[in-house]
Amino acid sequence: MRILLIGAGGVGAAFCSIAVRRDFFAAVVVADYSLASAERAAAAADERFTAAQVDASSAESVAALAREHRATHVLNAVDPRFVMPVFEGARAAGADYLDMAMSLSRPHPDAPYEQTGVKLGDEQLAQADAWEADGRLALVGIGVEPGLSDVFARYAADHLFSEIDELGTRDGANLAVEGHDFAPSFSIWTTIEECLNPPVIWEGDGSGKGEWRTTAPFSEPEVFDFPEGIGPVECVNVEHEEVLLMPRWVDCKRATFKYGLGNEFIEVLKTLHKLGLDRTDKVRVGDVEVSPRDVVAACLPNPAELGPLMTGKTCAGLWVTGRGKDGAPRSTYLYHVVDNEWSMREYGHQCVVWQTAINPVVALELLATGVWRGAGVLGPEAFDAVPFLDLLTAYGSPWGIQELDA
Repeated sequence: MRILLIGAGGVGAAFCSIAVRRDFFAAVVVADYSLASAERAAAAADERFTAAQVDASSAESVAALAREHRATHVLNAVDPRFVMPVFEGARAAGADYLDMAMSLSRPHPDAPYEQTGVKLGDEQLAQADAWEADGRLALVGIGVEPGLSDVFARYAADHLFSEIDELGTRDGANLAVEGHDFAPSFSIWTTIEECLNPPVIWEGDGSGKGEWRTTAPFSEPEVFDFPEGIGPVECVNVEHEEVLLMPRWVDCKRATFKYGLGNEFIEVLKTLHKLGLDRTDKVRVGDVEVSPRDVVAACLPNPAELGPLMTGKTCAGLWVTGRGKDGAPRSTYLYHVVDNEWSMREYGHQCVVWQTAINPVVALELLATGVWRGAGVLGPEAFDAVPFLDLLTAYGSPWGIQELDA
């Protein structure tokens, strides 16, 4: 296996720190628009890692680099704006593809809070037949959320439940960043995108039939009690890939994604929206043109550099309700918690980016060993969950399961 990693930032660098401890691959080419960034990430690993420059906005640039290095797999670790050129560049080069975020959505032009427009991942899923005809695999949404949460959905359907009422992804944390009143632990560009777009909800009959609809941002607030000392966190609806992936492979009556943002974070996002600072189209300022959202991102601290200032834990998980294998009502939370102190001590990366990065490493190892196989554009739900969860535990990062009142 020869991996072309596109993106040497937080998640890309964390990927290198995890993958360097494994032996299932022959080489990793770390590519970034900034060659210096790629060189730093590669230098922190071993001789199997080399650096290269790439323009992720150009499918031709991605394809040329993949061909040059005979890449068998392209892993996309840049932000969702570049999903389609990286996705298409991988296919043009004859490589398999993995990402941790899917192609961007576009809200319905007339009824954005009732009807879907272009949904997350629609552009990629539209090419599923072409990828399958090529005998190539595009494994989409294989970070932590989406990713591990989707693996949990497969596990719950196969081993815990006979009928599923709701697949509810719930993400919460008790992280604090010393010296900063507002310091997102993940890309603010992506956070603005997913939090201010209309959230999507799946509603069906539990047998594969149903539809996606939208609601208002931050709707349906609920308090969820997260495990391992994190405690109660208010969670709200947010646009996310799990809702678009899970119902394609796992029968359920409802699928949701709720994020524990906190009131202060929500108010900041609402203010950015009111001021137009969430816009991606460029505005002229003096003699230059700049995207307001890019300015916001530039003004905030780099999430990848916050690790030494962070304390607390982050939790990603899936709350499943329905009927267990015995036919009785069941309510179960499957989860993965990472303590920032541990991830910094063991790997030198803050917990949120580390938790995202470990899952594509696990997936690539399963693909390299032939445990996972497939062709087309597939989500993690399309594969057996048990080998993934077993290997995640073997990596020293176990998952958990908690029974709740049904």
